[in-house]
Amino acid sequence: MRSSNPVFSRRGFSRDTGYAGFNAPPQAGGAANPYAGTNPYAQDPQQATQAPPQYAPQTRPMTMDDVVARTGMTLGTVIAGATVGWLFLTQSLGFAVGAALVAMVLALVQSFKRKPSPVLILAYAALEGVFLGALSGYINMLPNMHGAPMQAVLGTMAVFVAMLVAYKTRIVRVTARFTRFVMIAAMGFVLLSLVNVLFMAFGGGEGLGFRSGGLGIVFGIVGVVLGALFLALDFKQVEDGIAYGAPREESWLAAFGLTLTLVWIYMEMLRLISILRGD
Repeated sequence: MRSSNPVFSRRGFSRDTGYAGFNAPPQAGGAANPYAGTNPYAQDPQQATQAPPQYAPQTRPMTMDDVVARTGMTLGTVIAGATVGWLFLTQSLGFAVGAALVAMVLALVQSFKRKPSPVLILAYAALEGVFLGALSGYINMLPNMHGAPMQAVLGTMAVFVAMLVAYKTRIVRVTARFTRFVMIAAMGFVLLSLVNVLFMAFGGGEGLGFRSGGLGIVFGIVGVVLGALFLALDFKQVEDGIAYGAPREESWLAAFGLTLTLVWIYMEMLRLISILRGD
């Protein structure tokens, strides 16, 4: 199974402040607030200790409750789509792959939009869920693979909780250097995956060997670790967005980014479990 997180950029809260992608964390005493000109409630980091303005903001700032609610809606849509795929499409993987391709296109469109589109995000979630459900149901029917999807779900939840704890306790600190490292590593990982697919398509066999054996296990572990590091970037984006007073609609971007990352981790977990079970 190939890794497929189609978006490594433009899913953060950037507004023409640096390259398109995860912004460097605000540096003490120097970073400008990207929302200072668009949301009257937003404040510059240098003025973070001042009281908020006394007039009503044009756009209510994003809160953690907004992020949780939008993420719950998006992941709930993924689960609903996965239920459909699991129940009705395990024997029609061609249709499921088509749904995955359309989902990837929708994700790319949203990634290059300047504002979040709830319709695009929820449509992506539904189609991605259909693909994940059909693929998981099919794998679950293979010899020695019964229960593997549930193990992948539990593994994904464990990674999420562990990274959240590590981030909140500052065991993992997201800095500009950390962000660059993760982005470069992820691009290299995807490039190797694409090269492997090309070798498989034109050379036959197992390509570069990333789908089985010891090398496949190592590659799968690296994929899960990268997904966990992306979670840290997502948490930082949410934290910065709330601190900056990002508009409420930006919570959809937070939900979108978290969903992409969790899908990535689940796929890598499922592949790793498949290799460990010898199928």
